[in-house]
Amino acid sequence: MTTRRSAADWGLFLLLSFCWASAFAMTKIAVGGLPASVIIPGRLISAAIILWGVMLVRGERLPPFSDRSSWLAILGIGTIGTAMPFYVITVGQKTIDSSLAALLISGAPLFTAGLAHFRFADERITGYKVAGLVTGFAGVALLLGPDALQGLGNADLVAQLLVLTGAFCYAVNSIIARQAPRMAPTVLPVGFLAVAAIVSLPMLAMTDWTQVQPDAANMASVVGLGAVSTGAAGIILMYLVARTSATFVALTGYVIPVMSAVIGYYAFGETHRWNALAAFLLILAGVWLSQRQARRRAPV
Repeated sequence: MTTRRSAADWGLFLLLSFCWASAFAMTKIAVGGLPASVIIPGRLISAAIILWGVMLVRGERLPPFSDRSSWLAILGIGTIGTAMPFYVITVGQKTIDSSLAALLISGAPLFTAGLAHFRFADERITGYKVAGLVTGFAGVALLLGPDALQGLGNADLVAQLLVLTGAFCYAVNSIIARQAPRMAPTVLPVGFLAVAAIVSLPMLAMTDWTQVQPDAANMASVVGLGAVSTGAAGIILMYLVARTSATFVALTGYVIPVMSAVIGYYAFGETHRWNALAAFLLILAGVWLSQRQARRRAPV
């Protein structure tokens, strides 16, 4: 038996995956003239400003400071779930290949499943779920190729741990979002993005501005990262995790590499080896398996 997911659930799942996958292409353009210490704050600040305007147009407001539970969720997602992984992953990628970093980040669904098992009664780990998560991870490993796997034993251990910490932060983000008090669609994303933007401001002070030479494409990419990969994704994430489960949303970590490869092919002419199709099939099988449930025995 499969867990019932509506067409709307799967549509939002794919839309969220696309929003996050598009970040790789826009980041590739942005880094052509901007350092990470400018891209990350710029992405967060632009996302917060855009969503704040949307929130005001909708007539919504942030919760009062007396609403402790709401602000704890906002602060948790803004710091642990957004600013911290952005920073540690960026630092880690200075000394390890992007393929290895992507492989390590794709471990987030495994972390999420483990945390959700102990936190939520309706997200217990089953044999199907374990099989699906492992199969999906194998698909990502195959897609990224042997270089990523070889890096596990040869690359800087501290850098690998930093990227894994970022993956764990993303898992914690899903758990906090699942149990956060219900708010209007834009309120929680506006709150946590504003917090993350404030936390990221010291990065601007550490920037060597004499080396910053942006052009229109670089700047447009930063705004795109804020509007699509951060702002729109934040709203979809909060809505989807509230109506499904943290583990289901975390499966985007397996679909994102596939979408990123497709975007890279059409945007930059990037090609992939034969393993891309096999990896895609493994990832699909993993997502399907993870949503299956053991058949209940009929009463004797």
